[in-house]
Amino acid sequence: MTEQTENIATLMQDIGEKAKQAARVLSTATTDAKNAALTKSAESLRRRQNEILSENAKDMEQGEDKGLSGPMLDRLALNEDRIEAMAKGLEDIAALADPVGTVTEEWDRPNGLVIQRRRVPLGVIGIIYESRPNVTADAGSLCLKSGNAAILRGGSESFHSSAAIMESLGEGLAAAGLPENAIQRVPTRDRAAVGEMLTMTETIDVIVPRGGKSLIERITAESKVPLFKHLEGICHVYVDAEAVPDMAREVVVNAKMRRTSICGAAETLLIDRAASPDMLQRVLRGLVEAGCEVRGDAEVRAVDPSVAAASEDDWGTEFLDAVIAVKTVGGVDDAIDHIARYGSYHTDAIVTDNAETAERFLDRVDSAIVMVNASTQFADGGEFGMGAEIGISTGKLHARGPVGVEQLTSSKYVVRGSGQCRP
Repeated sequence: MTEQTENIATLMQDIGEKAKQAARVLSTATTDAKNAALTKSAESLRRRQNEILSENAKDMEQGEDKGLSGPMLDRLALNEDRIEAMAKGLEDIAALADPVGTVTEEWDRPNGLVIQRRRVPLGVIGIIYESRPNVTADAGSLCLKSGNAAILRGGSESFHSSAAIMESLGEGLAAAGLPENAIQRVPTRDRAAVGEMLTMTETIDVIVPRGGKSLIERITAESKVPLFKHLEGICHVYVDAEAVPDMAREVVVNAKMRRTSICGAAETLLIDRAASPDMLQRVLRGLVEAGCEVRGDAEVRAVDPSVAAASEDDWGTEFLDAVIAVKTVGGVDDAIDHIARYGSYHTDAIVTDNAETAERFLDRVDSAIVMVNASTQFADGGEFGMGAEIGISTGKLHARGPVGVEQLTSSKYVVRGSGQCRP
């Protein structure tokens, strides 16, 4: 083991131990104290806006020098509106009901025992994410509200931005009298820190990875700590033959083009072969007019020869850019089969005016989020009324879909007796 690796191991062990100590305090912290920390952090973000933007400019300059793609730079960029959205997100989380201590079920046994199931924090949550600096605020605040300590390991691209945001979170914790180690940021770009986090079973209770396919694959393969997996968003919109044409156009264009760099952006459009050529042309024109590159199969290109040919790889690609793959299918069942083969269990939508077809799609598409007549861009904890989210969990254990404050809790059973002994 080199001296540098030893130093990283020591650093991470220290962070883990401090987080575990802070988690004990947070587990019984009052709702008022947690909410005060969140609102004070929001005030600090607004007050320190210029400083945060200055630090973000350093990250943007370095990102451009490294040749980051347009979508990656969009994820990295902060502006006044995005900082305000972060601050508002903290206030929205403060306004949520506190899940800690909630009794989710209670019952009496014939022997007189009274049993409750209560929500309790998970403990220490490690979040490993890439370029989006707003995750620093979202993840830290969600962990705080749910009574968990957080260890944040942001990507090297957002190093300066995340550090500046962390200053505001620290100010909020201090103002509320809560331990500043309740939310800690790994203060190094060294990737060895990620490797250490994946082995910290004594101090980290769960890890939430957010990032590209290669990051998720590495963490899944190496982690000894349980994971909430946030996989890539290969999201589909299926336009049924009985869709309203204008609605189909508006939903598809928004799902793809509102913001192409987010995980809820549609990457594949499936259109019913029985749909009218006019409806397909309307949707294609809407995409092209919005600046989207369209890649289609032979049937799509027969309707619009200007469409580029789609390859087999396109059906399983998360473009995160103004590119969409378009395929004709033989109805809803064919669309469901395509999604099962190429999708990532994230978010998929149907546009149809047929309620029976819609229910068939909802029942049979095995994704964390399924939608009817709505843009996949709504796949977001904030839009679901959860204040914010740590990510969209595409796994099936413990939490699935947007991971908010409730999903960051577990349960324990409280049993009250009056001297009962088991025979």
